[in-house]
Amino acid sequence: MKREKLLLHSCCGPCSTAVIEQLMEEYDITVFFYNPNITDLSEYEKRKKAQLLFLNQYNEQLTEEKKVCFIEGDYEPDAFYQITRGLESEPEGGIRCTQCFRLRLEKSAQMAQILEIENFTTTLSVSPHKNYKLICQLGNEFAEKYGCKFLMRDFKKKAGFQRSVALSKEYGLYRQNYCGCEFSKWE
Repeated sequence: MKREKLLLHSCCGPCSTAVIEQLMEEYDITVFFYNPNITDLSEYEKRKKAQLLFLNQYNEQLTEEKKVCFIEGDYEPDAFYQITRGLESEPEGGIRCTQCFRLRLEKSAQMAQILEIENFTTTLSVSPHKNYKLICQLGNEFAEKYGCKFLMRDFKKKAGFQRSVALSKEYGLYRQNYCGCEFSKWE
């Protein structure tokens, strides 16, 4: 049975673990690591390293046709600062986060279109701190704009978040305690 292609926007290695595990049998997955919200370069590099560490170890267990691919988007914190200008004091989960989701999901839909991948989704919904309905609304908006489909899955359901924590420990992954933007670090 041929699996459909899926572009998976990933915010970090730990969040991608349980999501990839859930999607593996249904989709041919390409991870798209695009996170301009991670405003500190050393933090960005730690998270990218954790993503690659997980994928390399996970792929060792898979047949060639099931291996998960990796694409890194541009590191462009200036794009994040531009869309969040004036929103620095907004609380976590507020309009600043909406703008951040918008930036990352639109870029993911664009990448899916460029790569001719019919489906895309994001690991963002595995977090208990992220608004699933908002993520789906934005994902569907950009799917329509770029001619692809947004896979609506609330990955935190069925203990998805807890599974990501367990898998992060199993794979020895760096696990951050904030979303990545300097404003959330203040909270």
